[in-house]
Amino acid sequence: MKKILYVVSLVLLFGAVSARASDDKADINALVDAFHAAASQADRERYLGFFTDDGVFMGTDDWERWSLNPAFKDYVAERFKGGTGWTYKSLERHIAFSPDHKVAWFDEITKSEKWGLFRGTGVLLKQDNNWKIAHYSMSVLVPNEAWVSIPTLRKPQLNGGMRKRNNISLPSRKGFNNRNRRGEGKRDYAPELMRGKPKRSADA
Repeated sequence: MKKILYVVSLVLLFGAVSARASDDKADINALVDAFHAAASQADRERYLGFFTDDGVFMGTDDWERWSLNPAFKDYVAERFKGGTGWTYKSLERHIAFSPDHKVAWFDEITKSEKWGLFRGTGVLLKQDNNWKIAHYSMSVLVPNEAWVSIPTLRKPQLNGGMRKRNNISLPSRKGFNNRNRRGEGKRDYAPELMRGKPKRSADA
């Protein structure tokens, strides 16, 4: 009898854990989809509200490590004030959890109709029973067969030259100071997708 009760308890426990995992995965899928939708709709308050207080957004350029406060908040406020954002649609997503289900991480492939395919990766924390994005990073997906051209494109930077963005000269990697590399210096150019000054299209 004790053995039967033990087996039943294990089955019930496994069922509860599986149900929690399923619920958390559904919650995170809904959150990340809403995160992208808020960006597409230029909904500043909603978009920024998905981050933890010390959240970080990382773009595709090497200096783009944007802390939420104040750098990324300031950028998003400026970028969204015209009523247009950026549109990236998730094509697939994979989610994993820490054993205690208080931390989750995911990777996804997103598509911009204008710029093509990207990979997004993120870390989420469960705070007051709600998931928040602590870290989101974007990278450009480049087919392996196209890599042969990448060193040529990056040669000026790798040789210590100046990189230019819409008539704005940016120092080479060696010349970056920590303040600018964190995205905290004053800029009138944008991150990531965000090449050059803020764009005013629905699909940045």
